[in-house]
Amino acid sequence: MALRIEGLILGAERRYTPFQAARAAGVSMELASRFWRAMGFADIGQAKALTEADVLALRRLAGLVEAGLLSEAMAVQVARSTGQTTARLAEWQIDSFLEGLTEPPEPGMTRTEVTYPLIELLLPELEEFLVYVWRRQLAASTGRVIQVADDEEMVDRRFAVAFADLVGFTRLTRRMEEEELGELVEAFETTAADLVAARGGRLVKTLGDEVLFAADDAGTAAEIALLLIETMANDGSMPELRVGMTFGTITTRMGDVFGTTVNLASRLTSIAPKNAILVDSAFAAELVRTGEAPASEAEAAAAEEPAQYRFALQPMHQRPVRGLGAVEPWLLTRRD
Repeated sequence: MALRIEGLILGAERRYTPFQAARAAGVSMELASRFWRAMGFADIGQAKALTEADVLALRRLAGLVEAGLLSEAMAVQVARSTGQTTARLAEWQIDSFLEGLTEPPEPGMTRTEVTYPLIELLLPELEEFLVYVWRRQLAASTGRVIQVADDEEMVDRRFAVAFADLVGFTRLTRRMEEEELGELVEAFETTAADLVAARGGRLVKTLGDEVLFAADDAGTAAEIALLLIETMANDGSMPELRVGMTFGTITTRMGDVFGTTVNLASRLTSIAPKNAILVDSAFAAELVRTGEAPASEAEAAAAEEPAQYRFALQPMHQRPVRGLGAVEPWLLTRRD
């Protein structure tokens, strides 16, 4: 039955050893192994476990390299990013989706007897939906790139990045049952993902008690962070939240973000008060530059025609931050 289900999902039967698959695809065994490992699959020796679809996938990746559309290193990155993303998706679907649906509806039926026809019905629909969402995400990402004025701006492009962290999560793990804790984390991640997406940000990753998101501009990130604080504060079942945000250049790899800007955001989160948002001086300066926050409250009060600022900034005492020296954080709030 396990082989029948595998054949149903893969759409082909096992025919090739890894060596035979590499030869049929016209690639070296070394490159084929690099692609397979990058996709997250274990070495299988010389077992006859690969299908015609596996050969076609190898041929397509190698063809992109031969045509000069991708370098070999980039093709491996494509394999790795696709493998890591879909592996997480597949695990989630089996653990949280299929597991619940395959409970035997009648006494005497086995889970296996339910699983096969269910997958047979769901597979084409889930596949179509996956392709649809991927195309939508690809269109959105491409749109963000082509809106950049020139290549130089693309290289030095600046973003807002933020960490939002549940306060006291470690203590909660000692007091709550595993199922209850899982529901809390899922509720937090769902709330954060919905708010980030709705306001035009991008959820980079979730880390259980913490989410990392990015936005093209500081104003969007500030609005998302404040909404997260306000939404969580209004939910009596959720812990307090704290947020650290920075603005600057970042390095992106395989959907993740890296660099000093990201590290500083993480450090600011660790020192932020409960239900509060700390930003760095670059983030504060960007809000002032775009007219979304005053340079100082005294200056705003003295203006003959008060501007309609969205945010308020309060300078905090300079703090030493591990690995980054002394920083001067700013407390971000919504302007009354």
